[in-house]
Amino acid sequence: MTREQYILATQQNSLPRTENPQLYPVGIYGWRKRCLYFFVLLLLVTMIVNLAMTIWILKVMNFTVDGMGNLRVTKKGIRLEGISEFLLPLYVKEIHSRKDSPLVLQSDRNVTLNARNHMGQLTGQLTVGADAVEAQCKKFEVSSSEDGRVLFSADEEEIVIGADRLKVTGTEGAVFEHSVETPHIRAEPSQDLKLESPTRSLIMEAPKGIQVSAAAGDLKATCRKELHLQSTEGEIFLNADSIRLGNLPMGSFSTSSSPSSSATRQTIYELCVCPNGKLYLSPAGTGSTCQSSSNICLWS
Repeated sequence: MTREQYILATQQNSLPRTENPQLYPVGIYGWRKRCLYFFVLLLLVTMIVNLAMTIWILKVMNFTVDGMGNLRVTKKGIRLEGISEFLLPLYVKEIHSRKDSPLVLQSDRNVTLNARNHMGQLTGQLTVGADAVEAQCKKFEVSSSEDGRVLFSADEEEIVIGADRLKVTGTEGAVFEHSVETPHIRAEPSQDLKLESPTRSLIMEAPKGIQVSAAAGDLKATCRKELHLQSTEGEIFLNADSIRLGNLPMGSFSTSSSPSSSATRQTIYELCVCPNGKLYLSPAGTGSTCQSSSNICLWS
């Protein structure tokens, strides 16, 4: 036996022994124990409910390793399939549909597309509403998908139409409030071309000349009052197989001359001109009869 063991044994034998030692229980008993079990049970139930709700949400929202529901996360970005609703603004760099389906943007009120610069200032806006489609930008262009040729361009200074043909199908035609400059105006095949000003004048001007031709039909110019053909420096040239002047006034003989009885059967007339340029007919005779029937010039 070592020294330490001997001293410990002698000290234990020297301690007084009590007849009824008091015992103190160690642990949680009574209502504390019941509360602890209740909280543990409540925590277990909460964990089970949370686990069940998590599994239900994952099942309903269709969470997978690729994404959530119709939303798929790919290497190129986010892929969204089906119909989606955005309640707040959407900021993206590019939106495109699948190759075999169109892209549809739908709203109960309107669809607005905004373009901003690096400072956040609005540089362009396209609004599709129930009543109109509005575009606000510095320049609006519509290009061809084949060769990239500009078909329509509009800015503050001018509007350019680059199509091969401009066709207006309205029943009222095209209305221009100001001047129109064009090298060629042509109607559809087998259709008439009509230039009309219902309440005002129609003016065609060209510094080097105006040519009006009808290759296979008639050319008519009608008016209510007077038709003026004026050339300030040149001449008026009429070239045709026959030239007819209808409804010319008929001159009559003066009182000094006695018309023959054959005047009622007159078929040949002489074309006379008044000093003011008015034309009239006079019955032809062996000589000139314009002087004898010149009384029509007095009333012109």
